[in-house]
Amino acid sequence: MSARPVKRSLTLRGHRTSVSLEDEFWTAFRQIAAEKSLPINVLAAEIDAARAPDIGLASAIRVFVLGHYRARAE
Repeated sequence: MSARPVKRSLTLRGHRTSVSLEDEFWTAFRQIAAEKSLPINVLAAEIDAARAPDIGLASAIRVFVLGHYRARAE
């Protein structure tokens, strides 16, 4: 298990950005994108558009991943 976040690059609506995510969250995020048949940058852009301005993108992705797996467990 990787306790330290790793900086990853994404392109959101034509602009490069980076997020720092732990390996486990990054892997889960990529799996969810694959399940939805979406490029990871498209899914990241959707999450980015839906998040509150005071919430960081990495945090929004973590909450999205958690919510995805919680919904599957119900």
